[in-house]
Amino acid sequence: MITIFKSTNNRLEAIGSPSEGSWVSVVDPGAQEVAQVEGWGIPPDFVTHSLDMNERARTERNNGIIFIVVRLPYAQGKKTPTPYITVPVGIILTDTLIVTICRKETSVIQEFATGQVHGLSTVKKNRFVLQLLLHTADQYLNYLRDIDTSVDALEERLHHSLQNKEVRELLKYQKSLVYFTTALKSNELMLERLQKTQLFQAYPEDVDLLDDVLIEIRQAIDVTGISENILSQMMDAFASIISNNLNVVMKFLTSMTIVISLPTLIASLYGMNVRLPGQEHPYAFSLTLVISLITSLAVVIIFWKKNWL
Repeated sequence: MITIFKSTNNRLEAIGSPSEGSWVSVVDPGAQEVAQVEGWGIPPDFVTHSLDMNERARTERNNGIIFIVVRLPYAQGKKTPTPYITVPVGIILTDTLIVTICRKETSVIQEFATGQVHGLSTVKKNRFVLQLLLHTADQYLNYLRDIDTSVDALEERLHHSLQNKEVRELLKYQKSLVYFTTALKSNELMLERLQKTQLFQAYPEDVDLLDDVLIEIRQAIDVTGISENILSQMMDAFASIISNNLNVVMKFLTSMTIVISLPTLIASLYGMNVRLPGQEHPYAFSLTLVISLITSLAVVIIFWKKNWL
């Protein structure tokens, strides 16, 4: 899908065809759309690399066209094997156009396309790129907060769990954090390279914005690292809790088996077809029942004092 936008009177409006100072958003293009993008003078390898899900964040320049790859966070849904992953988006700056190409429709691109970003201008290409990078860092932090909330909810369930379901849920979020860590570090390296190339040195406000982006990216890296360490230690701790919970249940069941087996033993002895002490007594059955109950009660008291029940 190809959508073309241009900022007019401080508003972002959709237009029919690309013109100077416009932004072209390409999401999961087909073969015909890829050919259309290449017809605007975009190198074919730039389009191919943007659609490669394994592409790392980097920068490249070809015949005056600047190509930037950034990895954006993408929410797949909490019921998927990996709730959050990262996807590459290619940002291509030509003399007249800004082109973004991505395999998935990410929330960051949606915010830009729906005009939710304040002060967005498609004419100021460098500022557009920096704002995209800044909102990418913010989105990482938002998703990290969502992960922390989900992990806290799982923590409450884990205290009483006897199964591995909750631990497997934690493993899903741990995988997401690994994806975040890898993507954020590659984004940081790419930004540092952009800083060295002095691409944004023309305007002082762009330099300040680039510094803000780097600060946000590094903050996201720190938060991701902290969350990953906490989650890893939590998984180890709760694996032990599940094992202990299971041991408590097994201990209780074993104790109850012993308590129940004593009346069964006495009943078995007095149920044999041989002469037994007191079998002629009129209250033989009642006495046998009382002895069984007293014996079981005594065992329960002993187990209770030893904290075995």
